[in-house]
Amino acid sequence: MLKVILVDDEPYILQGLQVLIDWESGGFEIAALCHNGKEALNFLKENHVDLVITDIKMPEMTGLELLETVKKEKISDAEFILLTGYDDFAYTQRAIRNGCLDYILKPVIEEELISVLRKVTNLNKESVILKRDREKMEDAYLARVIRHLVRGKFNDEDIEYANKHLQLSGNLRFISIEFLRKDYDDDSDESDDYDLSTVQRQLYNACREVLKEYADHFTLDINFDTENYNVGFIYTENMASMRDMTEEEFLNALVRKVEVLIIKPVRVLCGELVPDVLSLSKSYDSCRRLRSIAGFHNKRKLYFYEDTQTAHSSIVLCKTTIDEIISSIVKNDSQMIVSGIEKLYEELQGKEGSGRAFDLNINYLLFQLIHLASELDDSVNQEEIIQYISAKTSEDAFVRGSYQHMKKFALEYAAYLSELRKSISHGILALVETEIRDNYADNISLKYLGDKYHINSSYLGQVFSKKYGMSFKNYLTNYRIKEAAKQIINTDKKINRIAEDVGYKDSDYFIRKFIEIMGCTPSKYRKSNRES
Repeated sequence: MLKVILVDDEPYILQGLQVLIDWESGGFEIAALCHNGKEALNFLKENHVDLVITDIKMPEMTGLELLETVKKEKISDAEFILLTGYDDFAYTQRAIRNGCLDYILKPVIEEELISVLRKVTNLNKESVILKRDREKMEDAYLARVIRHLVRGKFNDEDIEYANKHLQLSGNLRFISIEFLRKDYDDDSDESDDYDLSTVQRQLYNACREVLKEYADHFTLDINFDTENYNVGFIYTENMASMRDMTEEEFLNALVRKVEVLIIKPVRVLCGELVPDVLSLSKSYDSCRRLRSIAGFHNKRKLYFYEDTQTAHSSIVLCKTTIDEIISSIVKNDSQMIVSGIEKLYEELQGKEGSGRAFDLNINYLLFQLIHLASELDDSVNQEEIIQYISAKTSEDAFVRGSYQHMKKFALEYAAYLSELRKSISHGILALVETEIRDNYADNISLKYLGDKYHINSSYLGQVFSKKYGMSFKNYLTNYRIKEAAKQIINTDKKINRIAEDVGYKDSDYFIRKFIEIMGCTPSKYRKSNRES
């Protein structure tokens, strides 16, 4: 309901206006009846009002003086409609110059009042839409700025915008907040990007709800890989210190509250602590690496990058043996790989602090494998490699130090690297293009395509990115948005229907992606293209 106040020094006019129309059915609620401008001004100072209908001539303060005072002192955003006579036209012109929306001649006729009120209603709807569109534009732009910052590709304008919209004083970290996928995924979820996008949105909204004052520090647009639906978070130390809490206490409290809201398990990966926003990309990179090795630690809710860098004097790094394993993986020598794994386990047997020794040596091995892929081929996307390693090393048996799982992983990784060296038939990519063109609205994914065409999905993602300069997921998103843009121009379908037609169940997510790619909201895109 839009709130309206009626202002007139004649009681019978106020009473007449009250009963002239059915205000409620028109979407209005009469919030007050005022007998002069001063009384109305005092009410406006204390209450939200959408519309003021006021006589132009009144004692103590006229309707014109009321309008000018409210606009000059920015007391209220309410629209003004003046009640005026034929002899008051000069005053009416002055009122319109001062922002009066319209005027009604006395005596007031029902049809004229309804017509003016309809204008107010339409104006309010447009205002709400514009406000919502502006907020979405601002959210999309801030997400883009954060993406630039964490990837180290920012300019002075990005820094200025971030400092204006975020609270970035003191040391900070990039943090990834994500679901523990093993607790809720199944075959349908694994291949359904849109269901997972909806779940990601739930996590995002929950985080913003828990930390309302830092809501802008969360973003959906920072992914370690094409299959990860995490929420990025720029954390600053004063978030904890202002609550007289340690970092660990603060983040554990965040996890508990978020899990209550979404009823799903969550974990937090904390990148390296850095001194300022200019170093945020360093924290982001360390968070990526942390994700690749988190599976080798005991399952817990909270991981700090610094914990992985702590070496104990009593623990010996089996560097020579691990380097031999790396070399045999490069050569894809199965026999040497198996013997190297056996040798490593023999060396770790009976060492003091064997659990910590296993963690330290496995961490070293994984870091070497991640960098190895890039050294072999500079076109390799490390994010895809991290995804591959994370997927292959997350099984509980492997975490417990199973020799069989370690051997299996090393052999499979060697075969994976060997595949990376091979060239792929351009026919496969042509088939992928056809799949996208014919089935872009369906739940197609790299995993689905890899299974269908009998090729490693991670490697398919590599060659796809190399050819098109973007990940498969981003390419598919761009294709869908461009198809949506055609429908927006050429049809009168509602936006949420178009979103469904191109494969998005969440219309808010669709609109955010549309803004990011096309630079404006779907409604504005339709309006501007049809006008032109």
